[in-house]
Amino acid sequence: MMAKENKGYTLTKFKKSSLLNIIRDNILFIVAILLILFINFVKIPYQVEMPGGVIDLSDRIKVDGKELNVKGSYNMAYVEVAQGSIVYYLLAHVIPDWEIVKMSDVVYASSESIEDANKRDVIMMEQSKDMATIAALEAAELPYEIVKKQNKVVYVDEKADTDIKIGDSIIEVDGVKVDSIEKVSNEIQKKEVGQKISFKVIRDDKEIDVNGVLYDADGTKVGVAAVDTYDIKCDKKISISSNESESGPSGGMMMSLMIYSGVTNKDLTKGRKVVGTGTINLDGSVGDIGGVKFKVMGAAKAKADVFLVPEGNYEEAVKVAKEKKYKIEIVKVSTLQDAIDYLEGE
Repeated sequence: MMAKENKGYTLTKFKKSSLLNIIRDNILFIVAILLILFINFVKIPYQVEMPGGVIDLSDRIKVDGKELNVKGSYNMAYVEVAQGSIVYYLLAHVIPDWEIVKMSDVVYASSESIEDANKRDVIMMEQSKDMATIAALEAAELPYEIVKKQNKVVYVDEKADTDIKIGDSIIEVDGVKVDSIEKVSNEIQKKEVGQKISFKVIRDDKEIDVNGVLYDADGTKVGVAAVDTYDIKCDKKISISSNESESGPSGGMMMSLMIYSGVTNKDLTKGRKVVGTGTINLDGSVGDIGGVKFKVMGAAKAKADVFLVPEGNYEEAVKVAKEKKYKIEIVKVSTLQDAIDYLEGE
């Protein structure tokens, strides 16, 4: 028995010693593995914005099932974003054209997740497609009909006492059917602060009942914000596709410009690589965007001939182009018609 115990003891001691030797002999490798795991899987509350590129709309927008036949190209500018990456965060401290942004500046409320913010951007892009189509048809003076209107929630205030979530479509307020955000607001404004209200919403393609307590929040009383999306009927069949990684409303003006070109059969590019950015409204007005300096850099990298930019972003865009000595024409536009007039006149 004693011999067996000694053998067992000796064997156990040998294993411990071997393990310690393995760790000691490979400590640098182990540390490197742990560091790689830490860098790749631990998220930090920052994102890094950097010069992006352009998205050619040639195969994204079709009219009557056909791609537009133009000599040049219409392109949306975008900002490259890396979310929660330690590597990009460290590199941003040494690469001058990269910028660190707090996630708290990206989300609208402290209780909101980055997933909620991304979901909002997807909704905003879907709305932008609808508004781009309507603005283009208006500019082309072609008849159309809005056959369906639907609201989608894009923001829930952190102080709101409600079960409503970003992405919900509100279809009833206390039993009253609603479609647009205007109708939702009209029903809510009839209620008193502190009153509990029932909503019926569409969430993940299912109708569910939710509640909310009304309070005075910037006049909305319920603490949510929504946007309208539209189903449009016209003589032209217009389709706009996008990738899952693409979101936000800043490509609205360029989408509208290309739709206009398609429904009128006008090649406004005249062989040029036209890049632009800016939101679009139903009346054709162009709104300011964020990250314009990165979009100018991306446009220049893509060898754009023309960069269309909203009036409010114009000075910054020109400043970047001058500092970088880019040979690119920066054009200020306040409306879709401004963009059309410039391209037609050149």
